[in-house]
Amino acid sequence: MTSSSTSTAPLSPLVLRGFTPPLALSDFKLAAFDMDSTLISIECIDEIAAAAGRKAEVAAITEAAMRGEITDFKDSLRRRLALLKGVSEEALAQVLRDRLRFNPGARELCVALKAAGLKLVLVSGGFTYFTRFVAAELGMDFVRSNELEIVDGALTGALVMQDWGDICDGEEKRRMMLACAERIGATPTQCIAVGDGANDLPMMGAAGLSVAYHAKPKVREQAMVAINDGGLDRLLDLLR
Repeated sequence: MTSSSTSTAPLSPLVLRGFTPPLALSDFKLAAFDMDSTLISIECIDEIAAAAGRKAEVAAITEAAMRGEITDFKDSLRRRLALLKGVSEEALAQVLRDRLRFNPGARELCVALKAAGLKLVLVSGGFTYFTRFVAAELGMDFVRSNELEIVDGALTGALVMQDWGDICDGEEKRRMMLACAERIGATPTQCIAVGDGANDLPMMGAAGLSVAYHAKPKVREQAMVAINDGGLDRLLDLLR
């Protein structure tokens, strides 16, 4: 792949690795998506932190985790959540209302994939407060994300334990994608995985087609497809 963290050369708009397009869309049955900075243009936790006046501190940890410089995602998330203790639930509503925007081509890609019969999975290290909205808007069939603990209208700095665990990290994203594939009778090679950060690499490595969208260098280097310019729907240029 093009690019490294020290390179200053411009990125190619669309980089392919390990195959010759076009691919047959009919070869795939499931597509799994990261949410923050992939389907949507923001990192929700950073925007929540802005309400607490701690955006720079939280965003620095987010960036390091997404670049793969912090390898323990669970620890990085707990560190960030601790900084959000006491933030009001209204701050979440404000982020959803005023800051959350879909990335270009997200809706078009999801519509096209669903029209072709694929099932869609949203797997996020973010929060159900936002994934519920995104999943409903894009017609996701399966969703996994983290549940913020809210007491008396404010964040406690902790997460709610769910029946699968409390933190959706890279391994949980991979496990969820493969479990959904098995549920619909698909093999891993019939899966597409789309993400931007190091936390997405486990599921991308298990999928038949891995797609990096405006991603961190480590992710671009390992993905089969790197979309460095334009919208998510550029993936449709490779699928027929």
